[in-house]
Formats: sequence, structure tokens, C-alpha cells
Amino acid sequence: MPELTDAADTDAETPLLFGRVLDGKGGARPIGWYEAQGWRPSAEGEVLWLHICRSLPGVQEWLEEDLGIPEPTAELLTSDQTRPRAFREGATLVGTLRGINFNPGAEPEDMISMQFWCDGQRLVTLRRHPLQTPRTVLAQLDQGQGPLDAGATITLLAEYMIARMSQSIVDMNDVLDELEDDDPDEHAESMLKRISTIRRNCLALKRHMAPQHEALEQISRDAPVWFDESDRREIAESIARLRRYLDDIDISKESALVLQDEIRARSLASSEQATYMLTIVAGIFLPLSFLTGLLGINVGGMPGMDDPDAFWAVVALCGLLFIGLIVAFRRLRWL
Repeated sequence: MPELTDAADTDAETPLLFGRVLDGKGGARPIGWYEAQGWRPSAEGEVLWLHICRSLPGVQEWLEEDLGIPEPTAELLTSDQTRPRAFREGATLVGTLRGINFNPGAEPEDMISMQFWCDGQRLVTLRRHPLQTPRTVLAQLDQGQGPLDAGATITLLAEYMIARMSQSIVDMNDVLDELEDDDPDEHAESMLKRISTIRRNCLALKRHMAPQHEALEQISRDAPVWFDESDRREIAESIARLRRYLDDIDISKESALVLQDEIRARSLASSEQATYMLTIVAGIFLPLSFLTGLLGINVGGMPGMDDPDAFWAVVALCGLLFIGLIVAFRRLRWL
């Protein structure tokens, strides 16, 4: 099954990516950009949902003029300052959420933001880069199995954005399990690089998702009256799931740190062992080198110069000295 992509299915000259009018029964009908201007519900339970590319010109002006959104809020909805947050503004709910970037060539820590504004009858979601979550909800609406109202739509969007974190966490844990089974003596350098990448991913996810936890709690506490109790319960479930994911991220980060320390410790121990053996070898051969160097000086009067058996006597002396050093090192537990 191909992945859903957040590509425009309307006029490319407008900022609208897609528009739907929810019928309150799980279904929706398409609506165009110009038809959506000045829209009012024609039946009870209808909700307008517009998904917009906020990077196109004229979006902020449309938010202020057509929807009557205050200028500071309109600037927030179209800005690149995308730290997750949510707040109530009269009878409207405004927020920014972040999701995992699954676009080709992107890393999991490259989070994508989605701003939203809703007054209970009109829901506007805005993004800069393609985002899969709105298309997932849209597919359910087109199949007649989508959310019933604006509150349920916001809740479902938040739930799917959080649920997509699970796959990234599972992937990181799979890599950690693979690294634990690998041989650090042969692949220490490449293993340390992969572990460092996982730690950076964990830090990036934690940095972006921790504020999202606060944003969802703010929605649960201070949402307008059209955000009913069932929506609040669903948001509470999303908050609990996000808290578990944040705990899993902490565990993954600690596991990566432990594995990284273990690999470094083993590499250091291997290096120290090699240095130790070289020191022992040097300690054994240093007296022998001194003795042979002393006997090899080119001066008159050296003993044994005229004795043909002197060479073998020196060899025997060196052998005895070697054996003596080995015995001494063993008694000192250096070997």
C-alpha cells in the first residue's frame, strides 16, 4: 500500500491543499477554496476543515480578514516558530503540534510542525512541509469512518502524530539490539558512530516532544465548550501515550549510553592490555640488552676474547637471566 502524501489536490494557485465539510456522521464532502470563503453550515453538525500550505503568500491576510483572527495569532499560525504549544482565545482553540518527518531523505529528528485554529465550526490546519497525518484522517473521512466534529478531528490528528513516534522508537531499539549482538572488537568505530546517531535522535525527539506533552495538557485543561468530554478523554489517552513514549526515549538514550560506555571500556581495556604486554616484554629484554651491549663494546681487555667457549657461556648466562626474570615476574603477579 503506498504511503499517503500531503500533496495538493486543488488549484495550485491557491494555498488550499484540501478542503472538506464534515457531515457529523463520519463522512465529508470536498469543498474548494473559493466555495469555502464565507462558508456557513447548511445543516446541523457540519464542520469545515481546510488544510492549507502556510508558506504561500496571502495566507496571513486571509486568516485575519476572512476568519477574523487577531494579527498576533495569525502571525503565529503562519510563522516558522513552531515550538509545540496550545492556548484558548475566547471560543477558539489555537495550537502548534509536531510530528515525525517521514518524507524521503529526512531523518526522524527532522520534525514537521502543524498549526491549527478552530472555533468549533471551522477548523484550519496549516503546514509548510508535506505531512502524512492529515491525509490519514482525510482518507477515513472519505471512507465515511472519520471523526464526527472539530474536537474529534483535532484529537485524532494529535493521536496519529504521537502514534507515529512509536515506529521511530522501535527502529532505534532494533538498532541497539543489533549493536549489542555485534562484536565491538571488530566494529568498534562504526558502532560508536551509530550509537552517537541514536543518542542525537533521542535528544531531538525529547526536545520537540516534551513541549507537545505540555500543549496537549493545555488543550485538555482549557479547551472551549465545543471540545466535549469524549474529546478530553481521548486527549488524556494521547497524553498518557506520549508520556510512555518519552519514557521509552529516555530508556533508549540510557541504553545507548551504557552500550557506548561498554564499547569504549572494552577498547580501552584492549589498548591497556597491549601496552601492558609491551611493557612486560621490554622489562624482560632490557637486562638482556644491557648485558649483550656491555659485552659487545669494542675495547681491549674484554674477558673471553681468546676463549672459543666464551660465546656459549654468554648465551647460557642470558638464558638463565631470562628464566630468572620470568620467575620473578610471575611471583610478582605481573604475568
